[in-house]
Amino acid sequence: MMQSNTCVISVEDLQKPKGPILTGVGYLDHMIDQFNSHAQIGVSIIVGDAASKDHESRNRNATTDQGELMFFVGSQFGAEIKRLVMETSKLHPGTIGNSRFSCPLDEALVECELTVALEPGKLTKYTLAPFGIYPRTGRTHIGSMETAKLERFFAGLAEASHLNISLHKVRGHNAHHIVESAFKAASRALRNLLDGVTCDAHCSKLDALYGARSDNHKAGLDQVRQGTLSRTTKETSILVTLKVDGGVAGVKVSSGIKTLDTFFMELAKHAGTSLDLSCQGDLYIDEHHTAEDVSIALGQCLVEALGTKAGLNRMWCSTMASGAARVQVVMDLSNRPCLTHNLSLARDDEEMVGDLSLEMFEHALESLVANARMTVHIVELVPGSLEDTVVATAMAFGETLRYCSMVDMRRGGATASSKGTLSV
Repeated sequence: MMQSNTCVISVEDLQKPKGPILTGVGYLDHMIDQFNSHAQIGVSIIVGDAASKDHESRNRNATTDQGELMFFVGSQFGAEIKRLVMETSKLHPGTIGNSRFSCPLDEALVECELTVALEPGKLTKYTLAPFGIYPRTGRTHIGSMETAKLERFFAGLAEASHLNISLHKVRGHNAHHIVESAFKAASRALRNLLDGVTCDAHCSKLDALYGARSDNHKAGLDQVRQGTLSRTTKETSILVTLKVDGGVAGVKVSSGIKTLDTFFMELAKHAGTSLDLSCQGDLYIDEHHTAEDVSIALGQCLVEALGTKAGLNRMWCSTMASGAARVQVVMDLSNRPCLTHNLSLARDDEEMVGDLSLEMFEHALESLVANARMTVHIVELVPGSLEDTVVATAMAFGETLRYCSMVDMRRGGATASSKGTLSV
């Protein structure tokens, strides 16, 4: 049994938390804190007696019935979420319905979908287990939290919030990151639900929030974000100018590799960036040095243009199609470089896509992501021709980058992180 069923809770939209998060299970506290950073709601919860914040007190409920505790905390939190959703629906009728968000970590990708219900909600899907691969059956504990009991938190949250919640692990082998991805995805999906927007389609609300006439877009323009690079080696001579300006100066790419030019042109156009990139490379050898160096240079220009990333939206996911190919890109401007993908590039008797080898297309992606210091998951939803796969990937990558790099003035220049910084 729980030591106490008393709970002091405060949840306010777009406000700082009024107190700490002390559920009596330290790892759960850390996960709920993701709602502060990523849903932009001020959450404070104190369960039972929390006279101090030392290790013992932080985990004072770890030896109680964690299933009961999880459902209790989820229910208390869910009741407050229901209130926020109802208040928002009254202020903006017709905007609240459903939302979806996938959150990328370097070792996990979890998708959360929220749907408003007219009655107590249900946890319609929950596929987080196994929690890691060591052991093969997954971890039983993360810190003092029992992994098998976490489902009860989301069940309580769904029931009390009147939201149907789906949590699907797309991939992942690190227990901590699987759970963190789930909480961040739920947090971001909730923010989108309250904003009346979705990652799946453009709408008037999304345009009002981040469109060309929005205050957020204008704030980004005021920062004059750009990056330039000029570099000459024995292998390549490269000149790049990139501006995060809505693409007003246009896009021009000339690397000597048509497929690579197409990829970066589509990426830049959908990212809303102006890009002037030229490269003279040793193509008489092969395309390796040119494809690699161009991708490195563009990534470094992105890092220069986006700076500390403080005040930015930071995360987004987009799905785009070209021909039969349909590709989703999930991105986090995390400063922790990692690319994970399931693109079906290994095909019988095919080693090239246009004038670019498939291994160098993959390496160009890796070089771009590593030097732009971002976490990217690419999910091939529907396969297509190699050419269409390249174009769909570029379009989705650019669209996702566009929204990740948007200024969100509601953050007041603060970094979207429970850690408070992306510099370490």
